[in-house]
Amino acid sequence: MFLRIVADSFGRRPRHKLLTGAALALGMGVATAALSVSLDVGDRLAKEFRSLGANLLVTPQADSLPLEIGGVDYRPVNAGAYLPEADLPKLKTIFWHNNIVGFSPILEVPIEAWSPESKTWLTPAIAGNATLIGAWVQHTVAIPDGTTYVSGVEKTNPWWNVEGKWFDESSRQCIVGINFSKKFGVKIGDDLNVSARDHTRWITMKIVGLLSSGGPEDDAVLSSLSVGQELASKPRQYRKLYVSALTKPKDDFARRDPKTMKPDEFERWSCSPYVSSIAYSIKQVLPGADVRVIRRVAEGEGQILTRVRMLLWLVTGAALLAAALAVGASAAASVIERRTEIGLMKALGAGSGTVGFLLAAEQLLLAFVGGGIGYAIGIVLARLVGEKIFGAAPEPSLIVFFVVIALATGVTILGSAIPLRRASRYEPAPILRGE
Repeated sequence: MFLRIVADSFGRRPRHKLLTGAALALGMGVATAALSVSLDVGDRLAKEFRSLGANLLVTPQADSLPLEIGGVDYRPVNAGAYLPEADLPKLKTIFWHNNIVGFSPILEVPIEAWSPESKTWLTPAIAGNATLIGAWVQHTVAIPDGTTYVSGVEKTNPWWNVEGKWFDESSRQCIVGINFSKKFGVKIGDDLNVSARDHTRWITMKIVGLLSSGGPEDDAVLSSLSVGQELASKPRQYRKLYVSALTKPKDDFARRDPKTMKPDEFERWSCSPYVSSIAYSIKQVLPGADVRVIRRVAEGEGQILTRVRMLLWLVTGAALLAAALAVGASAAASVIERRTEIGLMKALGAGSGTVGFLLAAEQLLLAFVGGGIGYAIGIVLARLVGEKIFGAAPEPSLIVFFVVIALATGVTILGSAIPLRRASRYEPAPILRGE
């Protein structure tokens, strides 16, 4: 009998049910799209942010004392201690090794450079002082677990634009900055002589590319790390290490000092991909290293990601509020139309609880149907938003489906609570008398 009454209600009043279902479907569709994109946006934006470059800088701990003003680290990277290149494979053994998408050691060497190309008396060869930056490019790293990993400055500095090609680490090749090229009158295909400032070591390299970075590298020579180590007489050592890692935005918990945390709090902090916890893990596997967060990059990423997520949550909240108001208006209209029916049921012995349960069951059935349709609409909307904004559509999630059904149920109950309460308090005698 109960199911028959519910089915009869849907058959005799389809207009109110369709309006309520449509409101729920639209609201849940927007909520589904926002939730799907919000769950996926962190990884998408984190990968996009890697185009900003490395967010961690590793230097020898013995170089300098901390100097931080207003959250910005002003410590210079002075000539001094060096770090062993042999420890670098350990970076892919830390807990967050999958979050490290690239790293490259750097060794800057003061040099004297000149072109050995034959010049006429009108255009003599130009010699002068410059800096050679030794770095990895497409360098294969042997990981302790037996696997290999390819990394280099093309991953930590993806905005660098190279005309020509990157140098080959297995041969004496280099690329030069665009300012260096103009100053020394060299171009792609020329040979370039470089020597240490003490003139004890010099080598000849082939220029295979021109670098445009918008930074000091435009005035420098870039070659393999082994060339820099040879000129500096520092075999298998480096001075700086740039690391690009996928992280999550900092919150109040991430800003706490790990030294003051309890064991369970420290475990939670270590198991969260904060840039500070990844820096801590790196420091554990690189003895004598000081790991600094490049705050302008890391904090900029966190602020953008937080604001995008906040916008999505606001959109979700607005959609749920609109759906609740529509459900409430529809439920109130339905209760007014059914006053006579409710009075008759009470006159025949139905209690207030029974009447309220019957009306609530009708609304919950609408919630399940509207939530399911809204989820389907939301998946389509999420794919459109994901492809237009992030270039990839989020995958459907079973968790989102259950969350949307729960939201539809909650919105329906909240929206129809007042009309259902009013219906349960109706007295049958005045209604049957037509009052």
